[in-house]
Amino acid sequence: MPNERFNPVAHDDAFVAQALADAETRQAYDGLEEEYAALQAVLRARHEAGLTQAEIARRMGTTTSAVSRLEASLVSQKHSPSFATLKKYAHACGKKLVVSLA
Repeated sequence: MPNERFNPVAHDDAFVAQALADAETRQAYDGLEEEYAALQAVLRARHEAGLTQAEIARRMGTTTSAVSRLEASLVSQKHSPSFATLKKYAHACGKKLVVSLA
């Protein structure tokens, strides 16, 4: 192992297409659609506000690590943030939390 080097795999369109050609991978990927949509919405809100995790944390009255855990929790399935926490996050981004069922 001493001579092994870390060589990350690019997750470009070709890689994703190849991975999703496998039926089990496709099923698992599709099963995470809602979680990834929620994460994308949260990250988009922070990006549009031009804020860092540290700035969001300050506005929420919490720590940067708590904001990092909140963002990661949306796809980890280890913890679900409360409605109140998501509302605070949205307000810290200058947004309003809206829940929709389709």
